Amino acid sequence: MAKQSNNAISPTREEDYPEWYQQVVKAADLAETSPVRGCMVIKPWGYAIWENIQRELDRRFKATGHKNAYFPLFIPMSFLQKEAEHVDGFAKECAVVTHSRLEADADGKLQPAGPLEEPLIVRPTSETIIGELFSKWVQSYRDLPLLINQWANVVRWEMRTRLFLRTAEFLWQEGHTVHATAEEAMEETRKMLEVYADFAETYMAVPVITGEKTEAERFPGADATFAIEAMMQDRKALQAGTSHFLGQNFSKSSNIKYLSAEGREEYAWTTSWGVSTRLVGGLIMTHSDDDGLVLPPRIAPSHIVILPVTPKEETRGAVLEYCRELKAALEEQRYLDDYVRVELDDRDIRGGEKTWGWVKKGIPLRVEVGPRDMESGSVFVARRDRAPKEKESIARDAFVAGIIELLEDIQGNLLSRAKAFRESHTRELKTEAEFIDFFTPKNTEQPEIHGGFASVGFCCEAELEDRIAKEHKVTVRCIPNETRDASIPCVFTGKPGKRVIFAKSY
Repeated sequence: MAKQSNNAISPTREEDYPEWYQQVVKAADLAETSPVRGCMVIKPWGYAIWENIQRELDRRFKATGHKNAYFPLFIPMSFLQKEAEHVDGFAKECAVVTHSRLEADADGKLQPAGPLEEPLIVRPTSETIIGELFSKWVQSYRDLPLLINQWANVVRWEMRTRLFLRTAEFLWQEGHTVHATAEEAMEETRKMLEVYADFAETYMAVPVITGEKTEAERFPGADATFAIEAMMQDRKALQAGTSHFLGQNFSKSSNIKYLSAEGREEYAWTTSWGVSTRLVGGLIMTHSDDDGLVLPPRIAPSHIVILPVTPKEETRGAVLEYCRELKAALEEQRYLDDYVRVELDDRDIRGGEKTWGWVKKGIPLRVEVGPRDMESGSVFVARRDRAPKEKESIARDAFVAGIIELLEDIQGNLLSRAKAFRESHTRELKTEAEFIDFFTPKNTEQPEIHGGFASVGFCCEAELEDRIAKEHKVTVRCIPNETRDASIPCVFTGKPGKRVIFAKSY
């Protein structure tokens, strides 16, 4: 007889990490596949997480001088054609609109009709169409810098999809800026990368490494690409955000020029940067456990759920009133720039079903209140960053007064735990043999979780990088900013190289 699991999620992370991820998404009711192949439906609890990500990032973008705008979903094919390297990088992922309407044929079946004069590309990214408009908006040095952000959806025709991590359509933001000098554009590129990094760590409790991509991993058409890289619990890397120094490539293809203070016509320097709903996938894989989703308080849709325990009908009314008063008191407490968000679950279902439902949804705090708690003026509290059955009784007033400190303690604990996990699975490797051993599973037929972040010297030769990727399924995630000026020998060739992070990735 098979051993019965004591966990809410099956399989566990160790048993089958990809399937565990799918089951966590399902159990938390975050999203589901849609009737359209490769696309997803983001359900209310999942969308609320994205809204909280969006709200905080939008605040940070505006604080650094950026303004929101919106650009067309459709991009004329000729616009992409102007930037040869860019279109080559996205050509295989483009969805193409060729007709303007549908008409019924002789059998009554709808067929495409009205061929377009020029095919339209459903936005995979917006550099080309935004560049076309920026060429009209920018005339003089007085128009610079131009700092624009767009919240939108994009389409990249993915063949193998996974909810939040890789779907044909996803939500994101894309920043696009124009500058008078290369130095200003590079400063913008690095500044926005740090905005992403600080947000990931302070709000999502996801520690990241910031650094530059190698030429092979660079955004198509960019002079330099920088990224934040996070380690998931299967030790793979997730590229959680990117910031691109585009040089004058898109300015020249889109004719973005300005008249300088000296009266000279100059090509501008541009940047682009973005994060997407992939962040929700990263959040899941960083913190969740074999009982379901775990959410840091700063990003959680709600912070607390109150669960009334009403075994007898005669005490039900009083317990519910006690719970409603507790909810009101908690919602008066300010947390960051908002108020504490509280759910009162008074559904008429079994208590165990309620409890495990909220465990799987990852809400930071569960509060049980029964007749005895009401009589003693206390509450029974469970933290999601601890074992489900680990609970403690706290005086009601003390719980309300200390709620902010408690939420921040959970937030800090999750970040510390994620940092410790990353550090324990990061290795500084000295030889190619160590490298191969690090990324080779012991069980090749059914690979166990293995590897992690390998910190090594690398000469950054594109041909060698391609061979390593094909042979070992690992790539250079970044050249870390903190060691970017260091020169060390390449572990593969012995040539002078840079310290890089290799990892298997999503």
